[in-house]
Amino acid sequence: MKNSIQTLLSVALFGALSLAASAQPAVKLLVVDMAKLYDGHYKTVEQNAKIQADDAKAQEEVDKMNKEGNALVEEYKSLNDQAGSAMLNAEAKAKAQADAQKKLEAIQAKQREVQGFIQNTRNSLGQRLNTFRSLMLEEISKLATEVAKRKGGTVLLDKAGPTGIGISNLIYADAGYDITDEVMKEINKDKPVGAAAAPKTDGPAPAAGGITVPGLAPKK
Repeated sequence: MKNSIQTLLSVALFGALSLAASAQPAVKLLVVDMAKLYDGHYKTVEQNAKIQADDAKAQEEVDKMNKEGNALVEEYKSLNDQAGSAMLNAEAKAKAQADAQKKLEAIQAKQREVQGFIQNTRNSLGQRLNTFRSLMLEEISKLATEVAKRKGGTVLLDKAGPTGIGISNLIYADAGYDITDEVMKEINKDKPVGAAAAPKTDGPAPAAGGITVPGLAPKK
């Protein structure tokens, strides 16, 4: 009798485990390359082109301020030469020296203006790019999930994502599980006709200016 009860309990337990197992969907693993999808997205191409155009405008402004600064440098050098000229009397030398000091202060102010403009531009372009990237990855993730579900996938992994030691989360996957190209086709369904390609950028910023003053280290 005792053995019969144990047998019944074993059968009941096996049946419960079988039901629990059958309630879970069969695992179908798919992979996608999010970096490839982001870089190849037509919206990313458009955004990069806009940022590069704004970067070019900012560089033009930096060049303009540098030109103004270099003109100040030339004026400073002239006044400095006058202050040390043997042809001028003491009063004229003192005035030239005072004017040279004011010009030097103007040069330093211009340097700060250039550096402030460059930093603000970098921050602005960087923030724009980060915000755009965040929104785009969310959009692409949703689209990739829809494609994966249509293919019966239950798990979708990003093979481009790095781990804490800098390698991909996915060590190996058969190409048959990769749906990147299918997601890219889905993305390009809405691509505007005639959309132009542009070089990728990760946050361009204008280069630092080249204002120099004799005997004065450039501002960092």
